Amino acid sequence: MSKPEQLGQTPWQTVGPFFHYALPWQGGADLIGASDIGARTDLVPEGHFLLRGPAPRAPIAGEPIEIEGVVYDGVGAPVPDALIELWQANAAGRYASPADDCDAIPLDADFTGFGRASTGADGAFRFRTIRPGRVPGLGNALQAPHAAVSIMGRGILKRLITRIYFEDAEGNDDDPVLALVPSARRSTLIARRADPRGAYRFDIRLQGADETVFFDI
Repeated sequence: MSKPEQLGQTPWQTVGPFFHYALPWQGGADLIGASDIGARTDLVPEGHFLLRGPAPRAPIAGEPIEIEGVVYDGVGAPVPDALIELWQANAAGRYASPADDCDAIPLDADFTGFGRASTGADGAFRFRTIRPGRVPGLGNALQAPHAAVSIMGRGILKRLITRIYFEDAEGNDDDPVLALVPSARRSTLIARRADPRGAYRFDIRLQGADETVFFDI
């Protein structure tokens, strides 16, 4: 009878087949303007492009920002077929949701707070949005400005949930959710200023060294 050390590790495979998500749409990653970022139009055959384009919208209140980054797998290779969803409050700190009934805080009619982006062939993604306002959290304490993020991709059977905080935002030191994360790993949830134009860098690492903190919800 063969011994385990003679046979070596049992081979494994990533769950497949792999496919391009049909969920993104042109402009799905632009929450404040009319650009067409979000969908992988390069994967749609000519003459078959049926994804709806960006809709016109009124000016959105708040500070415009961009969030850009790359999704990496466990060995540090870019993931070219991931789908990123972003959900956030408006600049005043209110969600465009029936569950947020704080009528004292105004809504922006053309700001849903929801965006969706495919990663490119290089694993990169980009969102255009506004800096979110602070919303109540555990014990009604104000949370630091943040955006909720979900990630879907190859080999991921259940979407991964994380958050984006901003390095220069008020309230990071006493945010009730960020405080639950071990201090050595909080940096994986912090978006850093990438350039003066208002862009933040936020890479997502699915496994391995500096793995992004994901929440069990």
